[in-house]
Order: sequence, then structure tokens, then C-alpha cells
Amino acid sequence: MTIFATSTSAFFDRSVLDLSSLRSQAEQIQSQVGSGEKLTASSDDPLAASRLRNLSRTEALSQIDTAAANRATSDLNLVDSALSEFATFITRAQELATQAASGTLTDSQRKSIGTELSQIHGNLVALGNTRDSAGHALFGGDTAGDAYQADGTYIGTGAAGVLQLGDGQSVARSFTGPEFLTFKSGGVTKDLFSTIKGLADTLSAGGTGAAATANAALATLNDGLDSVTTAQTVLGARLSWIDLNTQRQQVMGEARSEEQTQLGSTDLTTALTRLSELSTVLQASQASFTRLANLSLFDLIK
Repeated sequence: MTIFATSTSAFFDRSVLDLSSLRSQAEQIQSQVGSGEKLTASSDDPLAASRLRNLSRTEALSQIDTAAANRATSDLNLVDSALSEFATFITRAQELATQAASGTLTDSQRKSIGTELSQIHGNLVALGNTRDSAGHALFGGDTAGDAYQADGTYIGTGAAGVLQLGDGQSVARSFTGPEFLTFKSGGVTKDLFSTIKGLADTLSAGGTGAAATANAALATLNDGLDSVTTAQTVLGARLSWIDLNTQRQQVMGEARSEEQTQLGSTDLTTALTRLSELSTVLQASQASFTRLANLSLFDLIK
């Protein structure tokens, strides 16, 4: 008869490994429940860990894009407010030019109108030097200083700055002054500042040609107002474009958040169920090991 021997050392080693494995699994799940994180180390699931890192980088870039979109919205809202003020001043200049074009006014009355137009010119230049959210000239392109000199001469750069909105999308943060303050009128290029300044000087000087100059200025002022209105329309389209990109970023951000939750967050219901199961198995295994370890061949042959 062949007698098979079971190695006591092998039995204990195998039992210790099994119990250690169960205890390790239970401790890992307890850690997941406590931290709320499914992955305690990248080695737990290398593919999921890699994907989570990519999602985190994408989220960080998205926050930068969101900040740029917020800045663009802030600057464009400043532009919108300034354009409305430009339109108000031009409308008032039209009213004054209409009065000055009347043949019943005296030179003294036209001089008074010229004084108010000079004040409007100064207000328009100040408005042209409005600052953006970073303290730079709103209508000066990329210049850090003023966009206009006191006489209405443009000293900014040739193009407004562009802000990136993410995924290759961008938007101009403003207009340069000449983009809407220089326009065509009667087939000739006109400038709003010089038009109002010239009319103010003519009315202040008086003379027989003052009324005719005021009348001729009406068409130019009307075209200037149209130019400002067109800029407001373009501005509205830019703000809508930013809103669309912001909404898209929000949707993508929600999708990333959901995926991060699925990949990296602990499902408490599943984890607690598994922990309870492991605890039961571990207790049963420990009890079984204790009983088997205490068995002796001599107990069986008594």
C-alpha cells in the first residue's frame, strides 16, 4: 500500500498566502470606501489610470479655455457698452447739425452749437480710449497705451487681439477704432472724429458757409452711425459664438466628469457588498484553517 504524505509546511504556506490575499483585498476595498477613489495606485488598472490622467489634463486645459472665454465676454460687453455710447453721441451730433443747417440761426447760435460739438468730440476721444479688463486700450488693438491722441489721431495697432476658446476656436476680443470709426460716405473715406471736429470748428468760426457745412455733415454722420450699428451686429454674433462654445465646453466637461466618476470613483454599494462578502469568506477561512491546523493523525486513530 502506498502512503501519500501531505507536507505540513506547504499547507501552512498556502493557507497563509490565501488568507493574506483575502485580507489584502478587504483592506484595499476599505481604502477605496474611505477615500472614495477606486484606484489606489496606477498598477490597480493601468488603462483606467492612463485615461484618468488624460481626462485631468483635458479638464485643466478646459479651465484655461473657460477663463479666456470669460475674459472675451467681459471685454466684448465693455465694447457693447462703448458702442452704445458712441451711437448716443452721434445721434446728438446729428441733432445739433440739423439745427445748425437751419438758415434762421445766427452765427452766435451756431457758435454755441460748435462749442457743444467740441465737447462731444472730446467725449468721443475719451470713449475711444476706454480700457479693457486688463487695463489696455479697448479699441487700440494690442497697444498697452491709449488708442487715440487728444486730436483724434489713431495711435493703436492694426488689429485687435484674439483669444482662444479651445479646440481651435477663437474670437477677436474687440475692434480697433478705425474698424468702425473710419467708414465710406459718398464714396469717400471719412473719419468720425475729424468730421465732428471739422464741423465744430466751422460753426465756431461762423460765416455764410456754416449752414451748408452742417447740412453736408448730416449724411456723413448718418453713415457713421450705420458703421457703429454694423459693429454692434458683429459684436452680437461674437458674443453668441462665445456662448455656443461655452455651452459645448460645459457639455464636454459634464461628460468628462461622468467618465472620471465611472473610472475613478468608488461605487459604495458594490464596494460595501464586496467587503461584506470578503469579510465572511475571511472569517470562514480563518476558522477552517484553525480547525485544520489543530487536527492530528493521532486524534483520528484513537
